[in-house]
Amino acid sequence: MNAVQVDLADTRSSASQTLALPVPAASGIEAWHVESPVVPLIALSFAFEGGAAQDPEGKAGVAQMLARLLDEGAGDLVSDAFQERLAARAIELSFHAGHDSIGGSLKMLVKHADEAIDLLALALAKPRFDPDAVERVRGQTLAGLRYQQNDPGVMASRRFFREGFAGHPYSRPSSGTPESVAAITRDDLVAMHRRLIGRGGIKVAAVGAIDAARLADALNRAFGVLDETAPLEAVPQTVVQDLGRRVVVDLDVPQSVIRFGMGGVAWRDPDFIPAYVFNHIFGGGSFTSRLFQEVREKRGLAYSVGTSLVSHRASAITWGYTATKNERVGEAMTVISEELNRLIAEGPSDEELQKAKDYLTGSYALGFDTSTKIAHQLVQIAFEGLGMDYIARRNTLVADVTQADIRRAAARTVADGRMLVVAAGRPTDF
Repeated sequence: MNAVQVDLADTRSSASQTLALPVPAASGIEAWHVESPVVPLIALSFAFEGGAAQDPEGKAGVAQMLARLLDEGAGDLVSDAFQERLAARAIELSFHAGHDSIGGSLKMLVKHADEAIDLLALALAKPRFDPDAVERVRGQTLAGLRYQQNDPGVMASRRFFREGFAGHPYSRPSSGTPESVAAITRDDLVAMHRRLIGRGGIKVAAVGAIDAARLADALNRAFGVLDETAPLEAVPQTVVQDLGRRVVVDLDVPQSVIRFGMGGVAWRDPDFIPAYVFNHIFGGGSFTSRLFQEVREKRGLAYSVGTSLVSHRASAITWGYTATKNERVGEAMTVISEELNRLIAEGPSDEELQKAKDYLTGSYALGFDTSTKIAHQLVQIAFEGLGMDYIARRNTLVADVTQADIRRAAARTVADGRMLVVAAGRPTDF
């Protein structure tokens, strides 16, 4: 096990980070550790490589059902007994699945850490997949899918990925479809568990009142019992397709929900930080972005509007959202497109650039104000392979962004201003 101990003394400038003492284990686990004895709590976050993109053809939703079933009984404990053990010790355990990973978190009092680790180990290594639990989770999933069919935001997002990544694993909804979820068997869940839940591609972060020696023992007990995973199915690199196209999802609602997207850069890319600053100026700043000012403040077209950078293993997107009256959808998209093209052509002003950098560096520490947030951030950084010194480097990288960097990042992502747009509603001027 390779352990890293991180000292988050000051995320605003040059937080010192040092390698911990070598931790003897051959389990191949990469663990990042922040020791903080202030509160008698320990937060653990972890991620396994491979997620919904590994779902078998025609069985979209397997990875998400697997994540939801891991704490529905394990070892000798049926679902109710397992949940009662967690509740009796105020142990918080949860799992989730994304396109590229299955992850989880564990929060516990120090005095209950041994029992919490034992329950985590059981959930990961020996989930029961009892028929009643499988059917209960299936029923909950199907109920959620039925409800989402009337949710314009969900329907617009799903259609965007279906059109933008047609023929690619990312085109499939991670929660599945009514047909695919109905087809999932216990054997599918067992096979997915065998493929994804293992030592091969796991990243772990632990934060709280635990020293390196005790952490090493805990991680060996929780994860060292897992088998090595087999190689994952290759997920081919891809980009957003159908740029320049507009798609309508017909829903009888008075307001259309809009999702739009175009090229992006991955978090691991050297141009991510310049693209991140560009995005903040364009649509990422909650109240200061160009889109917020032009779409909401000046014209009153929408209550909310914004963009973000989405980074997946096999693709990256500049992702946008808004909602407006059906009769004003065309106007809203015209304003968004014109503002994007203006920013591409002219670039931000020096004042805009400086304000964006000041905000992004000054607010960074807010992502580290709880043990759970710190653990989650560290796992993300480890999962992306950014290096243990990323926290120390990040604000300097933002502060050093120049106008030339902004132009280069824009040229790589949104250069021609074309985007795939999906509106869920009944827009009249789209």
